[in-house]
Amino acid sequence: MTINVNANINIYHHDANKAQLDRIENKVNHMANELDTLTAEVAETKTVMQSAVVLLQGLKAKLDEAGTDATKLAALSAELDSSTNALAEAITANTPA
Repeated sequence: MTINVNANINIYHHDANKAQLDRIENKVNHMANELDTLTAEVAETKTVMQSAVVLLQGLKAKLDEAGTDATKLAALSAELDSSTNALAEAITANTPA
């Protein structure tokens, strides 16, 4: 006994569906890139904020240490002026126009 089997598989490819899938894939890739950028910006912002906390804690410690000593307070004031100017320059340099 012999059995012959012939099978035909027909796959229909619709260009309209492919184009739509390509557009969806491009949008997903774009969104993924935007998410990566946002994630990096959040990490950078956290780092800057943590640095600001450290700066403020250090400032408090220096003020406590200076007490009412006029010489120490004048030196601290000069240091703060210098730090403030450096921070202002950095912000200006890194702020888009």
